Amino acid sequence: MSDRDDQLAKVRTQDGFIAALDQSGGSTPKALMLYGVEESEYNGDEEMFDCVHAMRSRIVTSPSFGGDRILGAILFEMTLDRDIAGMNSAAYLWNEKNVVPFLKVDKGLADEVDGAQIMKPMPDLAALLDKANERGVFGTKMRSVIKQANAASIKAVVAQQFEIGQQICAAGLVPIIEPEVDINIPDKREAEAILAEEILAGLDALDGQNVMLKLTLPEETGLYARHIAHDRVVRVVALSGGYAREEANRRLSENAGMIASFSRALTEGLSAKQSDDEFNATLDESIAAICAASRT
Repeated sequence: MSDRDDQLAKVRTQDGFIAALDQSGGSTPKALMLYGVEESEYNGDEEMFDCVHAMRSRIVTSPSFGGDRILGAILFEMTLDRDIAGMNSAAYLWNEKNVVPFLKVDKGLADEVDGAQIMKPMPDLAALLDKANERGVFGTKMRSVIKQANAASIKAVVAQQFEIGQQICAAGLVPIIEPEVDINIPDKREAEAILAEEILAGLDALDGQNVMLKLTLPEETGLYARHIAHDRVVRVVALSGGYAREEANRRLSENAGMIASFSRALTEGLSAKQSDDEFNATLDESIAAICAASRT
């Protein structure tokens, strides 16, 4: 079997979850602040990304972080261009940790229109997918955001996700389609009901292509059961979306077949100021709790 076959089998069948380590320029200062690194401790974007790469490297090289519990990790493009422990980041994940590498490919969100934010154009996507293949990346991730139960806007979000997803499939990678529903909107349940049907229509239209779905933990328990069972879906993963880890895990455990793909909930409690023993113990506790919630 090839690495890609092994990776597909791992992501499709193994217990565990996906670690989201793909904070980009807009979300990095907040991620660093939560990690105990103040904006006064770095100067400009280059130093900021050095700090966040150090945080990601500390997580990934920790003895608590391994392929026994972590199925995959989503990387920011700048991480893909850097090394961890003297090895390219994607190669380190797979060869040293048995963790499947994914790459965030979107360029951020367009301005909100009618209660939704589609993705900005990706003129360099083909070149980025070529680089991902060269580095041994298995799949990609791209995020849109829904902020209102507006059927036309939700349809547009899903249509864009699947259109670009098919381009990613054609390049030989498995896309994670992520139409996030904002957890704070008053009509979240209604938006999710519309989204669920639009995604099913998109899945039914796929012709032999496989995708993954990354979805907000729903108000209606089991809403995505049909998606989990769909023969074009490799795995359905859940984003924490701003929920604290305990609440995210509670919601996840109620939705059989969904596994976590958490970012903030994964790194909650970690600090740059912790000793290695404290850091590794905190990360181990976080991973164990998220794993348990993903196993239901």
